[in-house]
Amino acid sequence: MNELEMAILYRKSGKLEEARSLLLGLIIEGESQNPSIWYQCAWVHDNLGKEREAIPFYKQALEFGLSGEDRQGALLGLGSTYRTLGMYENSKEVFEMAIKEYPERREFQVFYAMVRFNLKEYNDAMEILLKQLIETSNDEGIQSYHKAIHFYSDKLDQIWE
Repeated sequence: MNELEMAILYRKSGKLEEARSLLLGLIIEGESQNPSIWYQCAWVHDNLGKEREAIPFYKQALEFGLSGEDRQGALLGLGSTYRTLGMYENSKEVFEMAIKEYPERREFQVFYAMVRFNLKEYNDAMEILLKQLIETSNDEGIQSYHKAIHFYSDKLDQIWE
């Protein structure tokens, strides 16, 4: 087992400080071109409640060419971290990029709706969530009103006379 695998094992088992120490050591020792190390380091910082410190690790992992599921996780992590720190425009930008890159990944839409809410774009946030609800719910009642929910999703402020 290499040191990166050991750090991941530490993270998964809740030994976050051990994982952090090992990952920071790998970055300092010169393996800094490995995007997975940077991503895991960001993840650990987020799990430790060190969100602000996680940001540069996420950004570097993405710049170094992180791909696949890890890239999706880093985009979600970075966008979510920006949002929790009140950096809403940064968060919105990350989620818009992620949605373009991964339109099939619904979690980006949901987090995007959260940041739209934070930006006081309430109608847009609700429209996104309502559409996600009708597209993903197996609930019989929701599905029986699928057309109506979809129709009203972007007309929430409209008063019908």
